[in-house]
Formats: sequence, C-alpha cells, structure tokens
Amino acid sequence: MWVTAMVDTERLYTELAVAYVRGKLPEAASDLNAEELLELGRNAGLKLHRFKRTIELPRVRAVLGVLRGIAPCTLLDIGSGRGVFLWPLLDAFPELPVIAVEPDAQHRAHLEAVQRGGIDRLRILATNAQDLACADGAFDVVTVLEVLEHQINPMQLAREAVRVARRFVVVSVPSTPDENPEHVQLFTGATLSELLRVAGAANVRIDYVLNHIIAVARVDRP
Repeated sequence: MWVTAMVDTERLYTELAVAYVRGKLPEAASDLNAEELLELGRNAGLKLHRFKRTIELPRVRAVLGVLRGIAPCTLLDIGSGRGVFLWPLLDAFPELPVIAVEPDAQHRAHLEAVQRGGIDRLRILATNAQDLACADGAFDVVTVLEVLEHQINPMQLAREAVRVARRFVVVSVPSTPDENPEHVQLFTGATLSELLRVAGAANVRIDYVLNHIIAVARVDRP
C-alpha cells in the first residue's frame, strides 16, 4: 500500500492532490501524511489522476516559461477546466494568488475541493467570462489557455481578458485541426495576433510549440 502511494506521490502534484482529498473527505484524520491521504482518497474512489503532472507537455512548459519571465503578482485564469494548466501553475508559483473562472459546474466542484482542502490562495468564480464584474486592470496577468478555440465569438472574450489585465494576457490555442467537436475556431499566428490587437492589446508576441500557438499580449495602461 505504501509503495503504491509513494509512486503516486512522484507522479502527481502532491500538495494539490492531498488538498483535493481533504476537500472531498473533510472527515479525514488531520494526522495522516500525504501518502496515507492519497491512499484514502483512492480507496474512496476519488479520481486522483486528474492531478497527474503535465509539466512535460510542451504547451504547459512554454506557458510556465512565459509566466516566469513576466513574474505576475496576481493572476486570473479564464476557463481553468480540468486543471491541465492550473495545477502546474499553482505548483510552480506557490505564493501567487490565482482566481480561476470556470463556468462548468463539474469542473468547478473539483477546483473548489482543492481550495477547501487548504489551497486558500486559489479562488473560484462561477461567472460569464465574457462579462466579468471586475474593474479595468483588476489583475496583473490574465491567462486564457485553450479556451478561445471554443468560442463562437472569440472577440468578446478577448476584449474582456484585455480589459481586466493590468500588464499581460497570455493565450494558448491549437495550431492544427483536430477531432474535438467543441473546437469551433482554428487560429494562425497572424489571426490570433490580430484578434488580440483589435481587442485592445498594445502589442502581441507569437511563439509556436508542438501543435499549439502561444501569444503574449502586452496591455498598456496609464
């Protein structure tokens, strides 16, 4: 049992997985260590594979590299979903306050369990990301990672992301067609750059990683 849990500890974002277990199983004994909590969660049927380390995905490495260069002091993550980017982001920036915007109730419940289990620098908003009740420039950096390709009207979301960002908006989208029926947009570097400029960005830098485009849009504010 201990060996199995130890392997999981090496493969998972352990702190976040443990917080998830605590959030889902609040009756868990406070003196259990990480391995014991993971085993408890597994035995309770919790799907801990959602916290599998994704740092080796090229698009995740690229986004984290961008964020390390930017050094955000607050961050709004629009469309956090299953946490493919959110978990490595929280792991890489252990002091960074992050607000996750997630409209899907099932995904949101998992995020809320992590917060409830002890990651109190994470806040979750159940709101329409195309109409955020936030002041202009409310967040130092805004991330929109694998979200714009799902939007029938990506300009509306892009404008809102630029509006609430103080310094930068970081975007990731697929660069090649795929079989996901929820992907209703396919961008090129040029069309993504144009979208963000029209949305109000001062300038946009485009980079490419395996099957993805990473855009870093700078926002100029007085």
